[in-house]
Amino acid sequence: MKIAILGKPFDEEYGPFIQNLFDELQRRKAELLVVEHFGLFLQNRIKLPEGITTFNRGDSLAGVDFVLSLGGDGTLLDTVTYVGALQIPILGINTGRLGFLATIAHDSINLALDALFKGHYTFDDRALIRVDSDLEIFDGINFGLNEFSLLKGDSSSMIAVHAYIDGEYLNTYWADGLVVATPTGSTGYSLSCGGPLVLPQTNNFVISPVCPHNLNVRPMIVSDRSVISFEVEGRSSTYLASLDSRSVPVDMSVQIAVRRENFVARLVKLHHVNFLTTLRGKLNWGLDKRTNIFR
Repeated sequence: MKIAILGKPFDEEYGPFIQNLFDELQRRKAELLVVEHFGLFLQNRIKLPEGITTFNRGDSLAGVDFVLSLGGDGTLLDTVTYVGALQIPILGINTGRLGFLATIAHDSINLALDALFKGHYTFDDRALIRVDSDLEIFDGINFGLNEFSLLKGDSSSMIAVHAYIDGEYLNTYWADGLVVATPTGSTGYSLSCGGPLVLPQTNNFVISPVCPHNLNVRPMIVSDRSVISFEVEGRSSTYLASLDSRSVPVDMSVQIAVRRENFVARLVKLHHVNFLTTLRGKLNWGLDKRTNIFR
């Protein structure tokens, strides 16, 4: 089995678990590739198996069976940009904080690898959002798993976002910004803006204003078969365009639209993990704080 590994620096307490991961993969005779910057971080912290190949962004991962993402949800979002249209299955191992996407606990690594090598898993295909613009703004990586956001670039004044659905005028949002989230992203930035939670397999986008001036403006769910386009006005000459964790300043004159990407992010789903269980656990739904028991 050929496995690529991406990760970000982790706290010292996770070192033994990461060492165990590499030891277990070596024992199972997996062919390993590690993203170069993470490999350099690991060199002085754990003992790496011999024969590991390194790779960088832009290098082809064709022929890789699985990609392991070591970190939090942000690491997994970054991992999706390495995989792209290849749709290689991604397994997220959580050494971060929340873990809506990186659902495998660091102390369950052996259980997860055992399921992976025995084929005890399914695929959870997640829709991606694609950004089209008349000027390249994301260095060719114009897709994301969570959301696309338009945000004011300074703290002095709001912006006006004129939004259109399939060419028809929807609304002008006077706000600090506007978020268009995928179902996966409904548990992220959109949720903090008052947006609804959406099950991963629903074919929708969620449009959520950020701190709107008009309090009767509410988040809206639209079909992800729609093309949502924008015109932005403000006192500044630029605003921020953000795609997952990547933010860039954009001139007000740039035309931008979003739609569903033609390929998906393929997450590995182990049989003992499901979205509703993750949702209840991460949001503490049903938790009786007096007894620390979920009801």
